[in-house]
Amino acid sequence: MKRRAAGPAGGIAAAVPAALFAALAGTMLHGQDFLVAGVEVPWGAAAALALLAAVELWLGAAFRSVLPTAVCGMLCYALAGWWSALGNGKRLIVGDLAGTVWIYGIAVVTLVLLVWCRRYRPART
Repeated sequence: MKRRAAGPAGGIAAAVPAALFAALAGTMLHGQDFLVAGVEVPWGAAAALALLAAVELWLGAAFRSVLPTAVCGMLCYALAGWWSALGNGKRLIVGDLAGTVWIYGIAVVTLVLLVWCRRYRPART
């Protein structure tokens, strides 16, 4: 019988700083864009969502549970929502295309990764 090094508490303890990192790095990255034929393409929002997906995938695989993935996604979404609801002049995420993709993309990426990380659960005997 194998014993896991860290149980649910260890997964949650790792998910909190991972979510803080993903939320902060993604918020700083999401506003980056470049012009293609006069149209702004928000590559930063896609890169921020890819970063979040990588962090959530690592948590799910490392702890063989969907719980750290869910905690990371919820905390990241809560932080991004808080940063987008601040008053004028203090808001870190504005309501443009990149901000909308980043905010709603967090929920979509988290749901996809929750389904994907179910495969890492240990088999029941």
